[in-house]
Amino acid sequence: MADTRKILRADGLAATPHGFLAGVGYEGEPDPELILPGGKLVLLEQVHSPKAVLVDSPYPAGARPEADAMATATPGLVLGIRTADCAPVLLADKGAGVIGAAHAGWRGAHYGVIEAVVRRMEELGARRDSICAAIGPTIAQENYEVGWEFCEQFEERHQRFFKRGKPGKWLFDLPAYVTWRLESLKLGLVEALGRDTYADEGQFHSYRRATHRGEARDGRQYSLIGLPE
Repeated sequence: MADTRKILRADGLAATPHGFLAGVGYEGEPDPELILPGGKLVLLEQVHSPKAVLVDSPYPAGARPEADAMATATPGLVLGIRTADCAPVLLADKGAGVIGAAHAGWRGAHYGVIEAVVRRMEELGARRDSICAAIGPTIAQENYEVGWEFCEQFEERHQRFFKRGKPGKWLFDLPAYVTWRLESLKLGLVEALGRDTYADEGQFHSYRRATHRGEARDGRQYSLIGLPE
């Protein structure tokens, strides 16, 4: 059966095959041909780390490296990232023929996964001022309640990404934090789609929403970016 889920696009990546897959009720891995005819899907064993790898071919299902970002200059590959509230980040330097993708939860973003994937892209010939980055559907601040033990992981300069919530609670702005990390690298363009995974239950899986409701928490959505032949 054909995959008919909705595909969201970022204006800044319009020149590069890509898509943030919306829709719920889907199982299994996405078809890379949704964005790149003949494309071969590359996935990682994501572990909320700051590690980024270079890829030149797909990995067998049981042999995917533990990493949360990747970059390639190999035509025909489609890089895929799985998320359920964390920020999927897709990147491209079209002129250099280099693409990247990152799974940026708070931990990965805080400890350097965004910087790591940009460095990997540079190793392949990308230039920071030519890289366009797009942040896909992510949990919004009003739905990301955290406690003091979470806040303690951050520095005083990060206070702007928190606001007071209920007594003893704060609200963390993950998409703004990821945007700031990207913009700090002086990239050519940084774009955020501004779609909230928690609030839009008709379009997105949300680990936190499922937890609050006592529902199954294994739902995910995929974000894909490909490099044409």
